[in-house]
Amino acid sequence: MQVLELMKQRCSVRQYQDRRIERDKLLYVLEAARVAPSACNNQPWRLIVIEDQALLAKIAPAWVSAAHTPAVIVACGDHQQAWKRADGKDHCDIDIAIAVDHMTLAAAEIGLGTCWICAFDAKRCAQVLNLPERLEPVALLPIGYPADGKSPDRHATDRKPLEQIVTWMPARTE
Repeated sequence: MQVLELMKQRCSVRQYQDRRIERDKLLYVLEAARVAPSACNNQPWRLIVIEDQALLAKIAPAWVSAAHTPAVIVACGDHQQAWKRADGKDHCDIDIAIAVDHMTLAAAEIGLGTCWICAFDAKRCAQVLNLPERLEPVALLPIGYPADGKSPDRHATDRKPLEQIVTWMPARTE
């Protein structure tokens, strides 16, 4: 499958089948994060895989637990390892976003669904998981077999056209 086709196939999945994910499939998705690029190759991410529903209920928004999510990957950023630009800009969140995006695409490629979750209590999550202070939970990534599918054709109407998001400098006349 071409990468653009895969990107169009990927969607946010909020309902999952009550089915455990095979270990090799989880490892495939995690490998996609491992090979993701990062600023200065610092790789400031730490990934925590939670398959225990009781633990998940302690850290996740209610709808994630209610959706019978077989697993959640907690994507954490290590700010001590992240590259900082000369003006102090910390690129940890950017690096984590790239790694999580790699995981969402790898999951879609092998028939799994995911959904970025950023609306959660990061402090509570860090406390429950007993994370060191330098690690910040940045995103939750529920992962599992989708309960239903979405058409890749949805992008024709659900996404802004290029003309609304791209500016050519200097303006092209063709």
